[in-house]
Amino acid sequence: MNYQVKNIYGKTNKNKVTVSVPGSKSITARALLLAAIADGTSTLFNAQFSDDCQTFLNCIKDLGISAEVHGTTVKITGCGGKLNIKEGKINVGSAGTAARFLPAFLAFQEGKYCLDCSEQMKARPVAPLISALKSLGAKFTFHGEENCYPFTIEGTSNPADEVTVDITKSSQFLSALLISAACAGKPLHIKVNGTHGLDYVNMTLDMMWSFGLTAEEGKGGYTVCGKYSAKKYDIEPDISAACYFYAMNKILGTDISVSGVMPHSMQGDSKFIKLLQNFDGGKVDMHEFSDQALTLAAVAPYLKNPTEICGVAHIRKQECDRISAIAQNLAAMGVKCEEREDGVKIYPSAPKPALIKTFGDHRVAMAFAVTGLKADGIEIENAEVCSKTFKNYFEVLDQTCAELTK
Repeated sequence: MNYQVKNIYGKTNKNKVTVSVPGSKSITARALLLAAIADGTSTLFNAQFSDDCQTFLNCIKDLGISAEVHGTTVKITGCGGKLNIKEGKINVGSAGTAARFLPAFLAFQEGKYCLDCSEQMKARPVAPLISALKSLGAKFTFHGEENCYPFTIEGTSNPADEVTVDITKSSQFLSALLISAACAGKPLHIKVNGTHGLDYVNMTLDMMWSFGLTAEEGKGGYTVCGKYSAKKYDIEPDISAACYFYAMNKILGTDISVSGVMPHSMQGDSKFIKLLQNFDGGKVDMHEFSDQALTLAAVAPYLKNPTEICGVAHIRKQECDRISAIAQNLAAMGVKCEEREDGVKIYPSAPKPALIKTFGDHRVAMAFAVTGLKADGIEIENAEVCSKTFKNYFEVLDQTCAELTK
């Protein structure tokens, strides 16, 4: 379905509106795995169950983990670090977190497990994680290209004491190893090569601590030893989802707030909310909060000065080539944009009517809907792709616009 964005600029009759967004996708995914590994039954509150997190939950259930869902509350009875089933099949679909976290978990299990995925996921990077898991002792049989999905993994009962992982392409490779290292049954030292924003790694470490395990940092990495205990755990609102509504404030002059968003969040995208407060163009390295590169690009035409987004070359390998998607859609709106290898430079412009091509990417759809709130004729192609992380995004957007203009 296509979505026609309503231009409400200059039509707002009230400024203060409070919006609710789902629980954090990143925190939900980590909490699901931590609870699955822990001893006992954990209860997770405000869990997000959009496509990605539902896929993650389906995978752990297919691996024999007991889980009950009641609305946004989920109860999970953990396996204590070792699965009872020795053979299994799971499909991670297009869920990037599941695609990185679950192979690391299965590398420590005594069994053979077949992992399939969507066509989109086959092109996303996972080779550095596979290399690390091989060095631990896991064995892989690839059913397509080498070091890519789909594959069968055979775990090891006696993993190596040390592993090195390259995080240049994704910090999720490190988070995956950190969480599942508790399954090794002995101290495991994880050495880190390459650089990447570590906000999501710090989130992982904080959540591991909440479930009873502290990783020791030093010697170029982290040492993990111990077990997780079942917990009752509250999941923060999704800051990535909240950012679209704070971006609306930037171009509409409104004062929309998102329920439950606190000044000090574990989520790296909180940096984007702070950036917006005084930003009116300029150069910004978004490496550490790259999911919001699209959102900044969506509001950049309305800023006083040119906006230069850099440090995000890796987003070319996400759900789509996001740098190219930015350049193509801004060009369609008549916005001057220079595409670079690691970002874009966007000049102040008045966007013209255009059909936004989403390229199957939820963030393209959600971000450029914000642009259309101050421009006529912006239509979002295949708007339903937002279900990957925020199923009812366009309903919430409509409700927010109605509240602002009533």
